[in-house]
Amino acid sequence: MRKTLRWLLSLVVLIGTVSTAGAATAAQPEATAAQPSATADIKDRLLAIPGMSLIEEKPYTGYRYFVLNYTQPIDHRHPSKGTFKQRITVLHKDTARPTVFFTSGYNVSTTPRRSEPTQIVDGNQISMEYRFFTPSRPDPADWSKLDIWQAASDQHRIFKALKKIYDKKWLSTGGSKGGMTATYYERFYPRDMDGVVAYVAPNDVVNKEDSAYDRFFAGVGTKECRDKLNAVQREALVRREQLEKRYEEYAAAEGLTFKTIGSMDKAYEAVVLDYVWGFWQYSLLGDCDTIPADAAKATDDELWSTIDTIVGFSAYADQGLEQYTPYYYQAGTQLGAPDIEFPHIEPGLIRYGYQPPRNFVPRDISMKFQPWAMRDVDTWVKHNAKQMLFVYGENDPWGSEPFHLGKGARDSYIFTAPGANHGANVAGLVADEKALATARILKWAGVASATVQDDPAKAKPLAKYDRKLDKHSAERQLRP
Repeated sequence: MRKTLRWLLSLVVLIGTVSTAGAATAAQPEATAAQPSATADIKDRLLAIPGMSLIEEKPYTGYRYFVLNYTQPIDHRHPSKGTFKQRITVLHKDTARPTVFFTSGYNVSTTPRRSEPTQIVDGNQISMEYRFFTPSRPDPADWSKLDIWQAASDQHRIFKALKKIYDKKWLSTGGSKGGMTATYYERFYPRDMDGVVAYVAPNDVVNKEDSAYDRFFAGVGTKECRDKLNAVQREALVRREQLEKRYEEYAAAEGLTFKTIGSMDKAYEAVVLDYVWGFWQYSLLGDCDTIPADAAKATDDELWSTIDTIVGFSAYADQGLEQYTPYYYQAGTQLGAPDIEFPHIEPGLIRYGYQPPRNFVPRDISMKFQPWAMRDVDTWVKHNAKQMLFVYGENDPWGSEPFHLGKGARDSYIFTAPGANHGANVAGLVADEKALATARILKWAGVASATVQDDPAKAKPLAKYDRKLDKHSAERQLRP
């Protein structure tokens, strides 16, 4: 989300009256003569769902792909108090196949894409835009209705609406904030999904205790690489005055403003302090060769270029922050956010420190942190996880505070991909863990062959790799 902040986390019509919106949260009636039959065109079946409307259909070989609006209550506890339209997409393969429910936790991509679990099970994919990310935002926006339970209830309601069409097994998935979202959905609606695959999902249980991140940065990669990155970060603060003159020119040329964060100086420091985090989130150890070898001798252009490439100088301008206001709001009210130390930088060079989410949300939006929200989810996962798979990257800062499984967990797993960053996936696991993870995903989706059930080592994705459909490039963002 860059070019944008460190925190999260890249490698995407209720009918008629408001009272109808409330009724729509219940199970839909059985098919009647007025509704399309199971043999009708899939578009007709989708558009027969109360509250569903078509934005566009895009062609893709072997699939039908729809971008849709689905009318949701602003407040699932009080559905009579208004609705908003939430974008979803449907990558339709066959109603006889399993379905994967994907969310990034941010905006939904309107380009056909297939998540790794969807490729593994050769299934359909439903993707949801997270509430309050435009255009899926109520107008006017009551920000108190942006929380993890309301978002999970959005998913639950979409699932209930589509389950009568896609009646085979369902899995939920997502990466980073999407992995968090899949986990929260499971916590609040544990009977909906048949399995969960959560990638690189942070778990900030105690927001004020962030020493795990400091330990991560003290040992990640090699000392040579860490020293190079730290030196560039420090040197950018030493040369603050001259580099901020360039920043001022850049901001004027790009029309950037800094009302939300408060000043260009605060934005500059925030970008620089994200540099080391951003490198490990999106780069690999081998990429250390691209970092200036001697920061003190590097030119201003070299310093500017490496920082802009890894973080992006537009990240903390109003124009960079605006799209991610919902994320920062959640980070400052429920999700938590990291606060790290910089032992390699003299205190006099740092004026503001690692700034909190409150600094990235307009002041007219009220925020109050709820420390119990993540503790509740963490406790639930430890004691109740069933058919859940968590995948982390060894060199990903966001994995410093992961989910853990307790004695109450059943058929659930946590795997770490060696050397991987924030794009870690099942394919990057060591061979035996990759086979086991693939076999469990197939099993949970109801499509594991007898051979795979007898020998997980034989498990492979059921769909062939598609260069366009399985492309997972993402805009850089330092949020999860």
